Amino acid sequence: MPTPNATAAAWIERSNRHAQVVLDMLARFHPETGSLFGVPGSDERVIDLGPGIAERELASLVETEAELAQRLAAESDPPVRQDLEIMLDLVARERAIHVAAHALLRPYHHLAETVYRGLRTVLDHQNTPERQRLGLVRLRRYAGLEPRSTPVADEAMTRWRERSGEAALVGPARAEVEKNLADAAALLDGIAPLFAAAKLEGCDGPLATLREQMTSYEAFVRAEVLPRARDDFRQPGELYALGLRNWGVDMPLAELVSRARVSFREIQNEMNALAPLVARELGLEARDYRDVLRALKSRQLEGEAILPHYEARLEELEAIIERERIVSLPDRPAQIRLATAAETAAQPAPHMQPPRLIGNTGERGTFVLPLAMSASPGHAALPYDDFTFEAASWTLTAHEARPGHELQFAALVEHGVSIARALFAFNSVNVEGWALYMEAEMKPYEPLEGQLAALQHRLLRAARAFLDPGVQAQTITPAEAARVLTEEVVVSEAMARQETERYMFRAPGQATSYFCGYQRLIELRVEAEHALGARFDRLRYHDFLLAQGLLPPALLRRAVFEQFVPHERAS
Repeated sequence: MPTPNATAAAWIERSNRHAQVVLDMLARFHPETGSLFGVPGSDERVIDLGPGIAERELASLVETEAELAQRLAAESDPPVRQDLEIMLDLVARERAIHVAAHALLRPYHHLAETVYRGLRTVLDHQNTPERQRLGLVRLRRYAGLEPRSTPVADEAMTRWRERSGEAALVGPARAEVEKNLADAAALLDGIAPLFAAAKLEGCDGPLATLREQMTSYEAFVRAEVLPRARDDFRQPGELYALGLRNWGVDMPLAELVSRARVSFREIQNEMNALAPLVARELGLEARDYRDVLRALKSRQLEGEAILPHYEARLEELEAIIERERIVSLPDRPAQIRLATAAETAAQPAPHMQPPRLIGNTGERGTFVLPLAMSASPGHAALPYDDFTFEAASWTLTAHEARPGHELQFAALVEHGVSIARALFAFNSVNVEGWALYMEAEMKPYEPLEGQLAALQHRLLRAARAFLDPGVQAQTITPAEAARVLTEEVVVSEAMARQETERYMFRAPGQATSYFCGYQRLIELRVEAEHALGARFDRLRYHDFLLAQGLLPPALLRRAVFEQFVPHERAS
């Protein structure tokens, strides 16, 4: 398994030719996701909700799986074989989820979010004018105004009605549908500014048509979907288990929960040891970590001061990264911006908007920072106080920007890894584990209050790993999860609501991936240091990990002990 490099060795080129089989399927059935990662042929397409979509997609998955198996049998080059195994695993997982979802769920779609995300990706300011113009084609296809296209709203309603009478199927969770309806206006309102920023003409008519169709779709959801929605928000058990695997979680669930509960208590103990030192520096009487965190959060950044503060914090972190030889910095600069109302509705937590991974021409990932949680039924929109106090900016910037997500994605582009390792091995354990691990690498070089905030964020990730499964198993109620988050982790009410909605219906299982990925990387680091002793070099180790792409933990461990450790011993 040679280390990828920017010149793309012969095995990478051959692997990428095999990858075209999967890329073609992605562009055909999931073009919005294809656009996000730069899959050619995706930008001018929209989600396929046409007649027989479930059967057609399943047939394509089965055909693709068979084709990849045939190619694997004929391939002798070890790294290319490994990439084919990554592709096969992806398609097999997608097939299993597709079959289970078709057998268990009525086909409901949050169209406002799909449409907004699809247009935002193509109209991004970093894209070329030629690519941005495809946003107008995509808009017209959403509205059914292009030749041989049908309004996606009409197709979504038809697919629901075809199966709404099947007694064995369950509808979406009521809480999910109500939240989607509450967010729809903000998402749709966010589309016109995207076209205005791209300076594209000819969008007013299609936008008006699409808005009218989406209004009709919302009325349909209220009239036909909500009455069939389920009060039990839990994801069917089979789908939850498949989802954990798809997020990359490779631990038995009982082990994950047990590790997380122990870690939660250990982190609390560490925070209580650190809190008096922070309190002494700040002249506080408080000693308990909860009280010290609340005191830190009382000093909020406001308005125009927020973004410059984060940009300055990024510069400080980059200086530490270089000085301490933690990891090599990419050539391209990182970027940060505050979220719009539409982006907050689509993704209410701080996040990294990844760059195009295929055919990248200089596009950069962006750390996007929301400042509020959008309104939910029975709850007004609430501001966060979790990211706008100075101590939190250390670890949040380390996680979302550098040396976390943004650096990991920039390294993928600059190293020129194979498509399989940049895209098809992509899961939450790989990326969230790296970002949380990098938070831990930066913590010793931060001021004491920054270290306390870093521990708070690590406490949150441990809490997620037992709260999410507990909420889904109904051994923990959403209200109890919110209590743990507000009283023990000391997050805001807005953040607690965002978290509980994540466990309930936004992305069941995903929240466990941070802790799982972090644990796997810490285990690997300990093993590598033990194997090399004084020869272990942190900079070279981290650069090696990044050069492998987004390999899952088991494959990453193989790479470390088959390549990195022998090379370091011999050097």
